[in-house]
Amino acid sequence: MYSTLISVTQLQSLMARQQPLMVFDCSFELMQPAAGDAQYQQCHLIGAVRADLDRHLSAKGAPDAASGGRHPLPSRESFAAWLGSVGLAPDMQAVVYDRQGANYCGRLWWMLKWAGHEAAAVLDGGLPAWLAAGGAVESGVGPTLQPGSYALGSPKAVLASIDTVLNHLGQPDQTILDARAAARFRGEVEPLDPVAGHIPGALNRLFSDNIGADGCFKPAAQLRAEFDALLAGRDPASVVHHCGSGVSALPNLIAMEVAGLGRAALYAGSWSEWCSDPSRPVAQS
Repeated sequence: MYSTLISVTQLQSLMARQQPLMVFDCSFELMQPAAGDAQYQQCHLIGAVRADLDRHLSAKGAPDAASGGRHPLPSRESFAAWLGSVGLAPDMQAVVYDRQGANYCGRLWWMLKWAGHEAAAVLDGGLPAWLAAGGAVESGVGPTLQPGSYALGSPKAVLASIDTVLNHLGQPDQTILDARAAARFRGEVEPLDPVAGHIPGALNRLFSDNIGADGCFKPAAQLRAEFDALLAGRDPASVVHHCGSGVSALPNLIAMEVAGLGRAALYAGSWSEWCSDPSRPVAQS
């Protein structure tokens, strides 16, 4: 079972052995939401199932949404219904990838853990690494799905609510880690949300800082050293990850796990939910 990262070679080996497996293409462009579908249709791993951030991994306007923000999580039940509709079974290894530096596939990785599916891994290096290794691809609309039902398991990921974050603000048992760009974190610019700044006391680490020059996650020892320096003695178990809308926070969360620091919590509503209420405190600089 692969539960964090899987290399191109490891995935090719699983495919050659015809292990129970489902691969998901999560490619997406935040400012051009239709681009992900076009990218998928142009080129994807053979048999990969399309997983779109807006259609499949978010629940904007749904009465049973599990979080707020610009990309609210669907309920676990709604997500399980979608997993069943594409034919994922609990005994399958799930592999997720994108072509945007793991910025979007991490969302599905986390949601699978949240659904109780521990056998979920990110393809390290994504589609570029697969192509560089000569991996087989195809174009078009994708495979014919075999729908079934998906039984939820006990959550294997922690979803922090806005009330939890607010009630523990400034307490030593909570360390907020913001994955947005430094200028947004400092409040100098805000291209997406109505208020600029960050949650008071938060630390900042850009999500892409986890990716090396080869497009893969940095080695575990390097990630460990970088997070140790950032946390500066704070308990890794106290970390709550967030970003703008609960998507780009995931590379940080995955990197901490790769580094051996455990699976920290996710505040999925993130800055877009936090800043929607003027009564919540905002820090700048």
